[in-house]
Amino acid sequence: MTVGNERLFSVRQEQLTRDDYYTPAWIFERMGLTFDIDVCAPPGGIEWLPAVRYFTQEDDGLLQPWEGRVWMNPPYSQATPWVRKFIEHRHGVALLGHAKSAWHNLLWATDAAIVVPQAYFNFVGGPSGGSIFTPVFFAAFGEECIDAVRQLGPVRRIA
Repeated sequence: MTVGNERLFSVRQEQLTRDDYYTPAWIFERMGLTFDIDVCAPPGGIEWLPAVRYFTQEDDGLLQPWEGRVWMNPPYSQATPWVRKFIEHRHGVALLGHAKSAWHNLLWATDAAIVVPQAYFNFVGGPSGGSIFTPVFFAAFGEECIDAVRQLGPVRRIA
């Protein structure tokens, strides 16, 4: 996906950014899924994230075809194009922060399953040591993904 005439990510990621907050391993252990693609991975991927392959900033996951079950913890500073593509793909799990934005309303108008995790968690890494400014939730499409997020809290079907 491009913004104007430029790629969303025009440079290779050489260091951590303000968007580098990684999902803790216990989330994946509890869900018990293997993902086909982590669409928003840091360089080298995340060793505890059970994905067969991953797209980095250099790959620009928005420009790549998404196939199979996806994991998405997008850059929260520019979540809109990621959420739109996740909605179009309709197979996977996304970890998102509640936000006053158009994408939030788009997602809530779908048949996604939503889970607000019962256990508070800090992300791994990040400039603030893992704590972020907003509550998070999981969105899932696909029955096996919905069953997996049930392990994190009560599921709400929104449409």
